[in-house]
Amino acid sequence: MVVNRERTPNARETFIQMAQAAGLRSRILVTVGLILLVRLGVRIPVPGIDRVSFAADIQNSPVSGLFNFLSGGGLSALGIFALGILPFINASIIMQLLAAALPSLENLQKNEGEAGRRKISQITRYVALASAIVNSIGLAFWAQNYAYDPGFWFIFKTVLALTAGSMFVVWISELISERGIGNGASLLIFVNIVAVLPRTLGNTIEFAQTGGREAVAQVIVLLLVFLVMIVGIVFVQEGTRRIPIISARRQVGKRLYRERTSYLPLRVNQGGVLPIIFASTVLILPASLAQFTEQPEGATGLVASINRVLVIVSNYLNPGGFAPWLYVLVYLLLILFFSYFYASLIVNPVDMSQNLKKMGASIPGIRPGKATSDYLERVINRLTLLGAIFLGLVATVPTAVESATGVTTFQGLGATSLLILVGVAIETAKQIQSSVISQRYEGMVKR
Repeated sequence: MVVNRERTPNARETFIQMAQAAGLRSRILVTVGLILLVRLGVRIPVPGIDRVSFAADIQNSPVSGLFNFLSGGGLSALGIFALGILPFINASIIMQLLAAALPSLENLQKNEGEAGRRKISQITRYVALASAIVNSIGLAFWAQNYAYDPGFWFIFKTVLALTAGSMFVVWISELISERGIGNGASLLIFVNIVAVLPRTLGNTIEFAQTGGREAVAQVIVLLLVFLVMIVGIVFVQEGTRRIPIISARRQVGKRLYRERTSYLPLRVNQGGVLPIIFASTVLILPASLAQFTEQPEGATGLVASINRVLVIVSNYLNPGGFAPWLYVLVYLLLILFFSYFYASLIVNPVDMSQNLKKMGASIPGIRPGKATSDYLERVINRLTLLGAIFLGLVATVPTAVESATGVTTFQGLGATSLLILVGVAIETAKQIQSSVISQRYEGMVKR
């Protein structure tokens, strides 16, 4: 196959290279094999539980319903990989927050190079282990209500199985990143979401077949909205503001290097899917706490009073509750807040200004130093506002269309899942294209 080495490979060239190049083919086969192993572990159940009743309770809980969707149905099946990669994702988010708050971690991340990154990775694994133990204990106590032989040994065995399974999945995700096609953790969540889609599509087809022409029209409208949302997500996820940068003229020995013009890319959506995840967690927290503090009818005391307050709050912060408009308003405000919060953690205008000054680069028309940091802060704030507005639309429009059309079969496939699916698909495609390009250059060097 004759290809142009100066351009990005198209889809046909990429697939041909995937089939012909031994290195890339082995990476893809390793990735597929490890993913199948994870999906098999999701279906290996923890023994001693009435799964039918447990799965029904999972579907009725807002928090566990979301986690069940992200785990590919592993939570409702209570398999040994039920927690999946979620403890590691939580640990990564915690480490990002701690790195912004603790100078020692920030120094490891920024100034220690590869050794610092390895240290951060090791600490993240320990945090993931602690998160897995805590989640396993909570899940074991919950599952004990459906156990055939409840007690200490049931909780101990369940916690041990779930924790070991979660850490095994973390190890598999690292193998995918090192020996597969990369993005191990993200790819596992992507596969978990895709694993639930056939059942969702089957329920939608059944709804369209039994509901007549009106149901078919409703499904078509909803699918068109999802298609528009996917196209919008692609544009926004890939959207960047390119700020021009001029590197100063410099002389190295007898050679004089002229001014070079480049650009500083700033993403429109810095936080990705995390603002929606944080906002959704805050909104469903009152309903979850109300479920865990539920008391018998007519009970009195502090716990019963707290439960009644939580029930009232959850009824208002619910899309089908007393005030749907209040739910949407709070949801949008939380997304806006977490978008700015997470953008402030990822992008530091002062550090960017200092780095440009060290490299002898500057933004045309902007003085180095504080003026540059102020300019970058204004640009980042505007981009964050645009990204937050887009996330708000992605989070609310599909739900509103589902309510208007009456099609409830896509309830699991919300804004979070759409963003994850599209984002991971884009990153994986870039990873494969990079491997194809590297294979080209390896072949050229060998010749």
